[in-house]
This record gives sequence, structure tokens and C-alpha cells, in this order.
Amino acid sequence: MIRTTGVRLGMLPMAVLAMLAAGCGTHRPGDNAGADGPSRTAAATPSTPVDFPCPGESPTPTPPTTADTSGPAAPPTDHYAENHGFMVPFPLHGQHRCDGLAAVGRVEGALEPLRKRGDFSPESTRDALTGLGYSAGNVQSYQNGPTGVSFLIDAFPLCVEGTMSRDVTQADAFGGYPDHPGCDRPTGGH
Repeated sequence: MIRTTGVRLGMLPMAVLAMLAAGCGTHRPGDNAGADGPSRTAAATPSTPVDFPCPGESPTPTPPTTADTSGPAAPPTDHYAENHGFMVPFPLHGQHRCDGLAAVGRVEGALEPLRKRGDFSPESTRDALTGLGYSAGNVQSYQNGPTGVSFLIDAFPLCVEGTMSRDVTQADAFGGYPDHPGCDRPTGGH
């Protein structure tokens, strides 16, 4: 005979906990339940971080870049944006934004001589970036076509990624990804 009394007793607290977590009340938005009772203050909403001009920047900072703003205002019905939100990097604000802009300037300045010489090897790129003081273990560089290199610097919470090609050296700073430590782009959902 198999005894399941211990399992049954363990399930009762789990069921009670599940009911409490789900909420058992009958109050719905718009109901007048509790209208005669004391009023509640509105819940605090998170404030938008304040950006200020960074050294070398014009007094009116450029608005932060957002995901494609030309798309429809309604959320997609297939939940693509919701399901892929873990792959959207956090923007930098305040002093972190200034630190990111400074890091981007240093990175582009260090890689520009390589671009002008036509040196698009991942090794040269990595050497130039570690020459800025970044740890070799935190710098990744990859060949990106015959005349291009992609790179990522993981100085979390500051991340810098970019490309260098025959025409231009571009870098961008961001603050990591949701549900994922570090600066490399996550490949799985949450």
C-alpha cells in the first residue's frame, strides 16, 4: 500500500498560498465597494530618469532612442515585442549616460587609427580596446565580413558595443539587458 498522507498534507498549504497569491476578493475596478470608507492615496509611479548635458554635449540632450516609433501604437497581437523584450538593452540615464558617452568617444578614438590603416583584424581591435584599460576577458571582437569588425566591451553595468568598417567606426553604450547579467545579448527568453 502506498501512503500519500504526507503529500496531501503538503498540498493544503500550497493551495492556500496559491489562493492568496491569486487574490480572492470580489472588488473590481469601477465597483463602489468601500466608497464610504477612507480614501487611499494614489500609488507612486516611477519617475522618468532625468538626463542632463554631459561634458562636450549641447545643453539640450538628444532624446533617447526608442524602439521603432513608426510602428502601430497598439501592441502586436502575436506578442512579438513582449516575448522579445528581454533582448532590448536598457538605455543609460544621468551620470551613467555621461560615462557611456565618454566611453564611446574613447573607443571610437582608439579604433579610428586601425580603420584608417585598413586593419580589421579582431586581434588588433581587442588589443586597442584592452589598451584603454578594459580587461582582456571583458572584450570580445569578431570578424564582420572582409573589411569589418564587431566588438563588445563588458564593463557591466556599462556596456559598449559597435562595429568598425572601411567607412566608419561606430559604438554605442547601454546598461545591459533585462533578466540577464552582463552585456552579451541574451539568446533565450525569460
